[in-house]
Amino acid sequence: MAYVFDFDHKHRKPPMEMKDLLGGKGANLAEMTSVLELPVPPGFTISTDACRSYMTGGWPDGLTKEVDRALVKLEKAMGKHLGDPGDPLLVSVRSGAKFSMPGMMDTVLNLGLNDESVEGLAKQTSDERFAYDSYRRFVQMYGRIVLGLPGEEFDRLFDAAKELANTTSDADVPPELLRYLVTSFKQIVERATGAPFPQDPTEQLRGAIEAVFGSWNGPRAVTYRNRERIPHDLGTAVNVQAMVFGNRDDNSGTGVGFTRDPATGAQGAYGDFLVNAQGEDVVAGIRNTEPLAALEGRFPKIYKELLSIFERLERHYRDMCDTEFTIDQGKLWMLQTRVGKRTGVAALKMAVDLTKDRRIKLTRAEAVGRINADHLDQVLHPRFASGDVAVLTKGLGASPGAAVGRVCFTADAAVAAAGRGEHVVLVRTETSPEDVHGMMAAEGILTSRGGLVSHAAVVARGWGKPAVVGAEGVRISGRQFTVAGVTVSEGDSISLDGTSGEVVLGEVALTAAAPPPEFTTVLGWADEIRRGRL
Repeated sequence: MAYVFDFDHKHRKPPMEMKDLLGGKGANLAEMTSVLELPVPPGFTISTDACRSYMTGGWPDGLTKEVDRALVKLEKAMGKHLGDPGDPLLVSVRSGAKFSMPGMMDTVLNLGLNDESVEGLAKQTSDERFAYDSYRRFVQMYGRIVLGLPGEEFDRLFDAAKELANTTSDADVPPELLRYLVTSFKQIVERATGAPFPQDPTEQLRGAIEAVFGSWNGPRAVTYRNRERIPHDLGTAVNVQAMVFGNRDDNSGTGVGFTRDPATGAQGAYGDFLVNAQGEDVVAGIRNTEPLAALEGRFPKIYKELLSIFERLERHYRDMCDTEFTIDQGKLWMLQTRVGKRTGVAALKMAVDLTKDRRIKLTRAEAVGRINADHLDQVLHPRFASGDVAVLTKGLGASPGAAVGRVCFTADAAVAAAGRGEHVVLVRTETSPEDVHGMMAAEGILTSRGGLVSHAAVVARGWGKPAVVGAEGVRISGRQFTVAGVTVSEGDSISLDGTSGEVVLGEVALTAAAPPPEFTTVLGWADEIRRGRL
């Protein structure tokens, strides 16, 4: 049994139909590479078969040889070698299950850096800041994900470095401070594990692959699968891909884009991007992003190319697509695509609109098949009964509907309060996958950082939870937050509108929402199908 498949492997059927074996991400990377011939960094996928074997009997026999062979081919394609002290190949290691589970499993970026290769990267690129920023990110991510260390100590040191540099931007931390951070981060690892940070890239790669396999059964992944009714025995694939760098300079960047608005269903590109950043900065919500439309002003040719790719993807998949992309010194690379998660309102609008789209020609039966009970329930979510409310602050309306509840600042507190029968609003600086159980328990979600494609926004939309993100005026300290001179403590009630982005102190009266016209249209089609007329 083969376990490893290059992205350009010649399969007997379209890769997009092989998600059982390649996982969703691997199948779509292979589809973009070998069928659509889009600009995708080369790489290979370790199959879900390997993960299932690992979960039942440990590291599979023969997997090491297959990974080594695939790595040699990748090195040849890139003209670089993993761990080369002069000009190193760096790779990302990402999960990719059959069904999309955004942020619930693990990713490691910049793998292959060590104390020697970071110097080679600095010389090769003539950019010491970029090299040490990449190494800082790698040690931090590897320590947290592979070695299981808490992230708070890394974050605290990095925040202190930004304060010392008198900046709020990650991109403005100078190279001398980044060198210091790398040394400090490695000391954190050695104190916690009793061993130095691993310098051998093959050891790093093995550790990252095992961490991704193991994350399939992590608490947040299990919680998410329970909520989404995804079987627990599927396992995840692992994708090893050559790194491209959005954090190289101000002619680089990274973003997440949708071919239609996942909140409303409106046609047209939608998403967020950041200049001089890596993808995790966007989805983790640790930096407030720019809207995708602003890309046109900064990178007009790339924006035009991206829109052309969006059009091809939507026509090919016959549905709204969610993508990740990186710009590396003016060159566009596609890192992922998948059929995007959407709200109930968006699902209904897209289903109806795509039956009228001559490129896609969705049948009415197919349209009805794309609507589930959760979608129908979500469009009836309540809204503020009156528009005459005293707005405390405003953020980005990331997931429509209104919510009222008592403020909780941790996921565990939200679960405990909900268990007592209380309605809860989870308030965080930004959410992470570790917060998923609290997000599930909450009526609504408020974050002070992050954009419309951050973790909080994506998960909230998928679950129909009202959410307001990027409310920059909110300052959280312990069990209270302040905004506009007002202090709100844990247990106080707030109300939020996930459409307008408004946050109100106290309990606002809610009223049932009127369903959109597409609601009646789709139900009518369903009746015709039931009666055998369609």
